[in-house]
Amino acid sequence: MEALRSLARLLLAFTIFSNLSLLAFSSSLQDIQIATAERRIDVSSHIIKAFLTLKIDEVVFQVENTGTSPISEVLLAFPPTQVDHISSLKAALTVGKKKKKSYVPLEVNPTELPDAPNGTKYFKILLLNPLSAGETATVEVLYILTHSLEPFPAEISQSESQLVYYRDSAIILSPYYIKQQTTFIKTPSTRVESFTRVEPTTRAGIELKYGPYKDRPAYSYAPILVHFENNSPFAVVEELVREIEISHWGSLQITEHYTLAHAGARHKGVFSRVDYQARSSGVSSFKHLLARLPPRVHSVFYRDQIGNISSSHLRTDYRRSELEIEPRYPLFGGWKATFVIGYGLPLQDFLFESPDGGRYLNFTFGCPLVETVVDKLTLKVRLVVLPEGSKDPSAVVPFTVDQHLETKYSYLDIVGRTVVVLEKKNVVPEHNSPFQVYYSFNPVFMLAEPMMLTSVFFFLFMASVAYLHVDFSISK
Repeated sequence: MEALRSLARLLLAFTIFSNLSLLAFSSSLQDIQIATAERRIDVSSHIIKAFLTLKIDEVVFQVENTGTSPISEVLLAFPPTQVDHISSLKAALTVGKKKKKSYVPLEVNPTELPDAPNGTKYFKILLLNPLSAGETATVEVLYILTHSLEPFPAEISQSESQLVYYRDSAIILSPYYIKQQTTFIKTPSTRVESFTRVEPTTRAGIELKYGPYKDRPAYSYAPILVHFENNSPFAVVEELVREIEISHWGSLQITEHYTLAHAGARHKGVFSRVDYQARSSGVSSFKHLLARLPPRVHSVFYRDQIGNISSSHLRTDYRRSELEIEPRYPLFGGWKATFVIGYGLPLQDFLFESPDGGRYLNFTFGCPLVETVVDKLTLKVRLVVLPEGSKDPSAVVPFTVDQHLETKYSYLDIVGRTVVVLEKKNVVPEHNSPFQVYYSFNPVFMLAEPMMLTSVFFFLFMASVAYLHVDFSISK
């Protein structure tokens, strides 16, 4: 009986604590209100960019603390149908004004709230300094969406233009009260078939303006649908495997295996190469791709399963290298192509010594192809093959990735080479950031293979000498 009373008291205390925590959290949400919010959405490409002053899908919040307790974090809210398509999300605090304006990066982490309405998903922005009562701060948020444009019609002929749907809300979804807000949507051309009106709504050229809307309560939402022309290349790399092999003899070899697809409206009917070349039909297709490679590349090759593809052009200078490639056939919606790009780099430009006496590789993460999305659940975007004898490998990447170790055997290997595998899905050009792989290596292992070859030739030589000096004849 006494045990039941103790359990009841424990449950009562837990319930009171939970209610107080929820009440305190709800109070902190009510202490924050957004004075102004401006969102600019760029849908001119299949990669939708959200950003404040750049052509990115961006939200600018001027946050004001109207309560009595300091505020150390700000929440961003997204509908569940949109959060799955967010590839990158960054936030920065604006310091100064006009020409003296600067941006301080802020940490952003996904979070959850109890009783989130309609499955709303949240991200938490951590402020550098707590916001005291009555203070204001301007936070700029950049988020990038992929696979958010729906082709309609879903199938088009070779001569037709591509039309797509974009779905969003005219009113910014937020857990806070917003005094005034405006949303701008930039389309690639003036051809807009239709768009939802949420007054006041205006259209000027390639830009749609929703708002300004005033005094909107938390979790306000007004769905919109924009139907417009978008013939930009919907280039999606379904799978990319990049293998970076380190040789301490002075070279770095990179091999990239691509499975490329056109993710736009599927092609229907028969493809006519005569019409394609004579009339420049197929406006939504693409046949050229540009890969930005590091400077000082050498031994570049571009091939597929058939063999070497000669339709490529390499331009190099001391700052960068650009490889323009052309598949064997133009890609229309639903079509795919597989190919391999490989090149060598000088080791001294990317391999360095760490302060603790070890070594580390400094290379660029992501896809070299311009304006492409790399998206697959099992996507391997990076394989780093370390020399045989490497120990204690560790990778430092500026964003979340899945990583594990493998072992690969090459010529004359005995214990195998350590492979650091980094995997990430939904990769966009903004992920082209440097990453590092640290490891320790004993230079003695560099002599292992030459010694093995020397020993083999030495024993062969001694065996041949012995064979020539031994008399195998049968004496009478």
